[in-house]
Amino acid sequence: MSVLPELKSVREVRWGKDPYMDAWLHNFKTENNIEHLMNPENVAPDEQLRFMVALDEQQVYMPCSDVIFTQLLSKHRPKTLHLEYTRIWRFIVRLIRQHGLDRYNERRVIQFCKMRFRQHFNSRIMIPSRLAKRLVSIVLTQCAVTDPYREGKLKANRLAGEFLKRPSTERLILANPPECNSAADIREMRWDLDFLELRRLLYLSTLPVLWQDNDPSPLEVEAELEKPCGECSRLRLLLGPEDEERKKILYLPDVSGAFVFDLKIIHSLLRQGHQVVLALKEGFYFNTPTLWEIERDPVLKQATADAHILHDDNVSKNDLLRMLREHRFLIISDGTREQLNLYKTSVTFARAWKECDLIIAKGGRNYMNLVGCGLEFTRDIVCFHRSEDGEFHLTTKPRAKWVRKFTEADLHDKAKEIISEMREARATGKSVMFYSAVIGSIPGQTSQAIRVVDTFVRHLRERLENTFIINPAEHFEEGMDGDDLMFMWERVQRSGLLDVWRFQTVEDIETSFALMGRKVPSAWSGKDSTYSTGCTKEMRIALDMQKLHSEMQIIGPSADKFFRRAEYGVGKYYDAGIKQP
Repeated sequence: MSVLPELKSVREVRWGKDPYMDAWLHNFKTENNIEHLMNPENVAPDEQLRFMVALDEQQVYMPCSDVIFTQLLSKHRPKTLHLEYTRIWRFIVRLIRQHGLDRYNERRVIQFCKMRFRQHFNSRIMIPSRLAKRLVSIVLTQCAVTDPYREGKLKANRLAGEFLKRPSTERLILANPPECNSAADIREMRWDLDFLELRRLLYLSTLPVLWQDNDPSPLEVEAELEKPCGECSRLRLLLGPEDEERKKILYLPDVSGAFVFDLKIIHSLLRQGHQVVLALKEGFYFNTPTLWEIERDPVLKQATADAHILHDDNVSKNDLLRMLREHRFLIISDGTREQLNLYKTSVTFARAWKECDLIIAKGGRNYMNLVGCGLEFTRDIVCFHRSEDGEFHLTTKPRAKWVRKFTEADLHDKAKEIISEMREARATGKSVMFYSAVIGSIPGQTSQAIRVVDTFVRHLRERLENTFIINPAEHFEEGMDGDDLMFMWERVQRSGLLDVWRFQTVEDIETSFALMGRKVPSAWSGKDSTYSTGCTKEMRIALDMQKLHSEMQIIGPSADKFFRRAEYGVGKYYDAGIKQP
């Protein structure tokens, strides 16, 4: 009988440590439909996950809290997991019955869901949030309803909007506290007041009574706002004083009603000079706001009038950075209809996470999957929510210490250094050559590829007189991924300073191995730059530049052999795949 190791946190999960654990992980990922190889169109590859999660080579991302993970891994059926599954089933039955189906169809849908529920209940390997999503999808499909919560969400947003418009609410939010009179100067006072307003909005945005039918008195609300929050000082440190560079913030909301307050929080951040990317759900997920509600709900439409909505779920790094330069408030979809699950989020969401400096996530569910998860992430995280006893909590989780963020400015600076070297070479009468080669197009062969390129470029430098050769492998820095490299090199390649653009051939690779005194390994046999989707992108750039600078020479395989390749994979150095004819 197989014995699984006793693990306390998802942080401890690694491939290749225990055969039984590896088998359990394969089964877990398959049953939860988060295995990329089985569903590459809808499940993020590891390279995309590493935009968000700080993983080492053998580490596994689990889209759940440590509490849920240990319950799923337990030999016995934990009572808490049993209760969670049961809670989901009761909710599904209520969801079906509220549709007013005739008795026959109601029984049919309930029985269908019960069969699926029992299967997952008995296997006890389905994450509860994934089980809820799967059963809800069945109900919505069988009952032909897009959003059964639509009216409730509209009402909650309306009530929240009305509360914010009251003069008494404005006085509560904007009242000047006596302690600000002790500020050293007006700049410090402005910063104190801005942060005080932000803190008050954070408190209000987690009070459900404000968007329900109850009508709390201003005194009750004021008493809530006066409660201390020592943890808020950490948020203040992350946002920084006004003389520091402003932050790019990815904001993850929680539920409708509260979402109207979230938009108020976002506008407070914008007024302080920050940029905000707001990520909404792609479709129905209970009370959580969705992207399409922005156009349908008059309260939300008015509150987001200054935002730019990006509908592309697969935006490129270049296009996203352009959007961030042009718009200070950007709205995107996270690509999912479920609790935060980074395996299922869109390319646009992953790239937004990577380009932002800070993640602000609201609600207990986001708290459990981000702070309650033992894994580290690539960006600083702030989660705020109310516990079941009504207490306000704000928690910060610093990004992994070893993670380095390459900003757009960093990549531009690196490109400028190389361009400066190119200009100096030209000024001394040298010809400038760029060498495009397979670097990571063969999985597991990146180090070997760098040796192959370095060997051949040294060979070229010995043979070619008065030629300045750019070897991409010499400019790699630890922490840079495929997106960073392609962005940086495109700036260099479009500088107009190239005289020769050489693409790696089969003969180049064979020469490299011969110079190293080795035979060509089978993994490298027949390979050339046409095998790389990165080189395919570079060939398109080369052809563009040749139209502008007709004297530039392109050497290597013919262009038509490149274009069977798809766009380079997200964050990858290697292929997304070959297009089928």
